[in-house]
Amino acid sequence: MDFAQFLSLDVPPLFSALFCAVSCALLGNYLVLRRLSLMGDAISHSVLPGIVAAFLLTSSRSDLPVFLGAAAAGILSAAIIEVVRRYGNVETGAAMGVVFSIFFALGVVLIEQAAARSIDLDADCLLHGQLESIFWYPPAEMSALLSLKTLKLLPSEVITSFAVFCAVLLFVALFYKELKLAAFDPALANALGFSSNLMHQLLMFMVACAVVASFKVVGSILVIAMIICPAAAARMWTDSLRVQLKLSALIAALSCVMGYILGAFGPFWVGYSSSVSAAGMIAVSSGILLAASILFAPKHGYVARTLRQRRLSLRVRSEDFLALLFRFEETRAGDQSGGVAEEILFSGFGADSLNINALNALIDEKKVERRGAVLKLTELGRELAAGIVRTHRLWESYLVERVGLQPDHVHDTAERLEHVTAEKLARRISENQGQPQLDPHGKKIP
Repeated sequence: MDFAQFLSLDVPPLFSALFCAVSCALLGNYLVLRRLSLMGDAISHSVLPGIVAAFLLTSSRSDLPVFLGAAAAGILSAAIIEVVRRYGNVETGAAMGVVFSIFFALGVVLIEQAAARSIDLDADCLLHGQLESIFWYPPAEMSALLSLKTLKLLPSEVITSFAVFCAVLLFVALFYKELKLAAFDPALANALGFSSNLMHQLLMFMVACAVVASFKVVGSILVIAMIICPAAAARMWTDSLRVQLKLSALIAALSCVMGYILGAFGPFWVGYSSSVSAAGMIAVSSGILLAASILFAPKHGYVARTLRQRRLSLRVRSEDFLALLFRFEETRAGDQSGGVAEEILFSGFGADSLNINALNALIDEKKVERRGAVLKLTELGRELAAGIVRTHRLWESYLVERVGLQPDHVHDTAERLEHVTAEKLARRISENQGQPQLDPHGKKIP
């Protein structure tokens, strides 16, 4: 394929998809944060009757009537969903499911009416997208490629998607603070004078615009992947909204480029003679990147969470072993010459892999030494164990004296708190109680 053919057949659909994907991803962040992910699906299905109605009324496929019809249907569906949810006392997901199903069914009925009146309306394009139909005749001279006259000849889908992208970017930049506040705390937004309901309606209007621009790209069914997948994937990587917005745009662009390349050229690389739907591959790529984020993201990914949980379990068990060995020494009136049989230590915890690894880690770190089958604390281990037991007994004293619990009801709570209490907090607890010397059970606080 030469460069002119690439400009004509691949650049326009690729840029259309890119602008639409990033627009949908930016708005999708606020839907994900407000737990309204299904709203994107609802609007993408609900705008269908608006589009078909515009065709029926004008018998034209020009962009303005289609845009106005789709936007009107999207806003109307969002308003009806809110009415059903608020006044019908219906759960939000159920309200969205009912409304978008009815609107979509109405759109299907209207499509049949359009077919009966011989109006050129391609249902497959509306439902599944048709990127492959977007093409451009580039100028013969490369020097005229970026001239205003040449750019005016770009396909309407590219111009429309770029205009919506600019509008979405401006909307998010201008109302970043208000959108953030309305997403995390609508009640506070109202108290500060920002109408969360108004921001919700503006957001729904922009989602409707992005969905309309995306119809020629992925259609009304697959557009939900462009709205939700990049935002949900970005959420796995960070807790910062600003970073999440940037990441979602990057993931959307990556899934768009990857999906288009795989759809257009991937089958030829493995010996097939025809390409597959680029729109479908973009949605699949979004799903692949989301799955990869769920598994491998360092912030909230499954692998990272599993490793953190395992490290925490190992630390807690190691501290339990240190505290137990320290208490054994206490029962011998401070005699540190002896030790504890390993089988006694494991009798209370079990000899599973976690406990064995925790003990081996303590030995490797020179906190516990093993002499045959006997274990004893080193000086380092004894110092750490004393701090753990001290924190435990301070919490027991606090829970009895300040909270009013009975002495026999505080051990389990103190045992959990001892592992998450910093030394500074332990000092404050001690000072708050006048430096107690004994815990509620009469044992000395180290």
